[in-house]
Amino acid sequence: MNRRNFIQTSGLTLGTLALSGKSLLANMLAENPYKMRELRGGVGVFTERGGTIAYLNTNKGFAVVDSQFPDQSKHLIDELKKLSEKPIQLLINTHHHGDHSGGNISFKGLVEHVVAHENSLKNQKETAQKQKTEDKQLYPDVTFSDTWKQKVGKESIKAHYFGAGHTNGDSFIHFEQANIVHTGDLVFNRRYPFVDRAAGASIKSWISVLDKALTTFDNETLFVFGHAFDPEKITGTKEDIKVFQNYLSQLLVYTEKEVKSGKTKEEFLKTTAIPGVTEMQGDGIQRSLQAAYEEVSGL
Repeated sequence: MNRRNFIQTSGLTLGTLALSGKSLLANMLAENPYKMRELRGGVGVFTERGGTIAYLNTNKGFAVVDSQFPDQSKHLIDELKKLSEKPIQLLINTHHHGDHSGGNISFKGLVEHVVAHENSLKNQKETAQKQKTEDKQLYPDVTFSDTWKQKVGKESIKAHYFGAGHTNGDSFIHFEQANIVHTGDLVFNRRYPFVDRAAGASIKSWISVLDKALTTFDNETLFVFGHAFDPEKITGTKEDIKVFQNYLSQLLVYTEKEVKSGKTKEEFLKTTAIPGVTEMQGDGIQRSLQAAYEEVSGL
């Protein structure tokens, strides 16, 4: 082979490899738009679009916490079926929002029971009625007021309700043997939160709820967060909860001061940073500001 033919042939080969690589990557992304990873004790996490999902794999069956949206929950179910033919015993909702419970419908006929706090069920039903989406819901058939507990295989799963926070129906879900807690949207890791006042949210109570979590769970607990600014940081420790709690506390203190000084809502919503807060990122600060102003001023 002469030099010219070698260069031409090499160029074609490299070009083909480059195109094949791009095609392969595109196919991989098209086939797997989600991520799954194991944590410990049979508990793993699934992310795609919406709030973080946690799942438990035992020799007796599966348990799932939250369901994102229908397409995403179908992806999760398909992956669980690859792991085992065992039944899905439980689907637990941390709260009612669509990015955490909208995928419930995909579990219809597959899951034995759907569990949530009683206020979460109420909020889910009211929202579905307003949006005329009752036919797209799979409602919880097991509810609780303070705590609930059940075993799946050797794992004990316990739900804790400590009061109003992100809504009036959010719970912490504790896999006790693995010592992993799904916080749902009670913790947004370094990301400005949504405060759903229409569903009974309270920033003041939320701060107390996080205090109870910090005293209930130990220093070895691994937490799974509903959302995070960095998608790779959906798990963390008590230190991450303290950062978020500090944000809520500083937000409330700042709002009380500004309302007392006579700031109008329009003036207040022009705020771009809250004194003493350095680690929150992304868009959405106005959502927190509006909720805080309304809560403090009694609007």
